Amino acid sequence: MEKKRLSALLPIGVFLVLYLGFGILFEYVFHTEEGFYGVQAIVVFLVALLVAVLQDREHSFNEKISIMAKGMADDNIVTMCLVFLTAGAFSGAIGAAGGADSTVNLFLTFLPGKVAVGGLFLIACFISLSMGSSCATIAALASFAVGISEATGFSIALCLGAVVSGAMFGDNLSMISDTTIAAVRTQGCEMKDKFRMNFWIVLPAAVITFVLLILITPGGDALQDIGGYNILKVLPYLVVLVGAILGVNVFAILIAGAVLALAVGIGTGAFLWNQSFQVLFNGVSAMYDITVISMVVAFIGALVKEAGGIAALIDLIHSKIKTRRGAQLGIGVLVMGVDIATANNTIAIVMSGPIAKEISEEFGIDPKRSASILDIFASAMQGILPYGAQLLYAVGGAAAAGYAISSIEIIPYLFYPFLMAVSALVFIFLIGDRKKTA
Repeated sequence: MEKKRLSALLPIGVFLVLYLGFGILFEYVFHTEEGFYGVQAIVVFLVALLVAVLQDREHSFNEKISIMAKGMADDNIVTMCLVFLTAGAFSGAIGAAGGADSTVNLFLTFLPGKVAVGGLFLIACFISLSMGSSCATIAALASFAVGISEATGFSIALCLGAVVSGAMFGDNLSMISDTTIAAVRTQGCEMKDKFRMNFWIVLPAAVITFVLLILITPGGDALQDIGGYNILKVLPYLVVLVGAILGVNVFAILIAGAVLALAVGIGTGAFLWNQSFQVLFNGVSAMYDITVISMVVAFIGALVKEAGGIAALIDLIHSKIKTRRGAQLGIGVLVMGVDIATANNTIAIVMSGPIAKEISEEFGIDPKRSASILDIFASAMQGILPYGAQLLYAVGGAAAAGYAISSIEIIPYLFYPFLMAVSALVFIFLIGDRKKTA
């Protein structure tokens, strides 16, 4: 008989308590410079792993190592880690080549002042969809958002809200986003299938957000002092975006994009050819944390599952969920709760993914549907967390330009994350899921 022990979930509880507890202390009690991000997730995960190892008294240490190795050897985990590293190589190459700045300037050059804020949202959507990183998008656009605020007279909080909203669009949808990768791999579906379903779910939210931004920002002045651009530097983004939409293998897309970005960077003099290895290394090394975290989470998940924690949790959820719609809502609530605790939507998906997979299989929910729900609710919550990286990047961009603004001030203008969650709820309750056949 399968073991079912809620106590086996203790390592996850330890992680949440330590991570959230120390984060609140650093951010709101001691007011440290690093704040919430002074708590390194990987260290807390290692503590949780130690708890999982010590809690299991039924297996020898060598047997526990074997259990963890099997968890890490899962095809989905291995693929996820490899894609993270490849995506890092592309990001490093395109960043060093100056592709982000050129893409931004290209769009801003043709942006009418009267639709400046709405256009800023669209720019952020395009860049985040191409880059797969909300933080990188915000870092690239925050200063421009401040410039648009100065040029048009609209509030900085509104302009930054448009950037963060657009950044979460790509964070949720991009085929090279770590959240997409994690959601797809944990649920066992194809990226292109998840993209198509996810796109139609959030499209109404994106359209309404754009319309709202236009309606509340009439009469902006024309933009001035826009920097130059090089169309060649935009090409790697276009290659990745078009390839992703066409459903080309993600590794092929990323490798092609990285090679093209290196060629463009060298050809335009952005860096020397003998700096290519360092450029790629810088991007890959930026993915080390999430890659190692994915491995450790796999270890913890394997031990928790072996001890009966997952089975017990599924039983508990079953006692509360009676319908397939309730199961989908439960997946959304689960991943949002973990994201609140971790302030990282990728980690939230990695932790919640196996449980969501169990729920979706029990209730006959299509994998691409569960993957979309996981990613949407995680990204929606992440986008509005005042201590989340996205809003902290936005606040930092304003500070660099000489403006002091609180992340709380930006939240009322985060139309897209809120509407994204609403769209997902409408999808769950009004758009039925055909039951899978054997």
